[in-house]
Amino acid sequence: MTGRWWAKRKSAPDGLAGPKAEKSISLALQGGGAHGAFTWGVLDEILEDGRLSIEAISGASAGAMNAVVLAEGFLEGGVDGARRQLAQFWQKVSLDGSLTPLQRSVFDNFFGFWGTSAAPNFSWTEMLSQVTSPYDLNPLNVNVLKDVVEDLISFDKVRRCENVRLFISATNVRTGKIAIFENKVLTADHLMASACLPTLFQTVEIEGVPYWDGGFSGNPALFPLFYETACDDIILVQINPIERWETPRSAREIQNRLTEINFNAGLLRELRAVEFVTRLIDDGKLSKKEYKRVLMHRIDADQALKEESADSRLDADWDFFQKLRDIGRSTASAWLKKNYDSIGKEATLDLRETIK
Repeated sequence: MTGRWWAKRKSAPDGLAGPKAEKSISLALQGGGAHGAFTWGVLDEILEDGRLSIEAISGASAGAMNAVVLAEGFLEGGVDGARRQLAQFWQKVSLDGSLTPLQRSVFDNFFGFWGTSAAPNFSWTEMLSQVTSPYDLNPLNVNVLKDVVEDLISFDKVRRCENVRLFISATNVRTGKIAIFENKVLTADHLMASACLPTLFQTVEIEGVPYWDGGFSGNPALFPLFYETACDDIILVQINPIERWETPRSAREIQNRLTEINFNAGLLRELRAVEFVTRLIDDGKLSKKEYKRVLMHRIDADQALKEESADSRLDADWDFFQKLRDIGRSTASAWLKKNYDSIGKEATLDLRETIK
């Protein structure tokens, strides 16, 4: 990638589009555990609406899962295939999905990952994860999520996909820098790297390099969508709230808020850069011919999930997933009704207000 935000690439992939597609966008999908089911709902609504062609998707953690599942489903069966594949993925990773009793037992007893914050073992496993590593808690490196992904997704097809560009982020443990994996190299291990919370899972090594969750360094990464896409419009699907007005007081509340802040830090830095470059372009200090004027949009879960605690991102109950899906669908529907006409013309996210 170059060091400049070039105006546009000369060519773009066909995009993931239905017959009604009129405008092209890129998607940036945040990670956030079970709250990624909100993003599922947003994607489901965008696909059903059919007026937007998706040129590229950047994703971290749960956002990366949604991105790859959507792309592979589209290759299998177009828009309807993408919607079916997303629904199947979230069903399979739920408590009511395809987990065997042994798999559920491992996750319930060691992680509490598939339970809610109200579960009897949640506080104990949460405390244990702070003093004991997953190498001790899970020496066999059981990863149910990887089993689901390998069973559901044909990575050979994803690697050959030319309809949409995928940018999956992970964090290089040695350097602390972000790593971006594109279609042509993607495997189940790359998705596991993007979703590797180090207190829950053993480090994922790819070609000798250790990786942790992409949310630590880019949640999601926006810069590939500046450099590598033809369309100017980026829709950010944000599921980690930037603001919470209540002051955290309990140990759990403090840890949850620290996680949210850390997982938004990289995104805020990139949004600040977008605002700065956009202002320089508008002031005539940078050439529109050489620099891309990004049009940022955001569909966020702030209001929709304001009643949900941060640790509900560990709730893998199917009913909860369906609830978040429905909230995501209604939120996206309202956003499209209000903002569709602005796509391709002007940004709908007030960057100055967001970053101040």
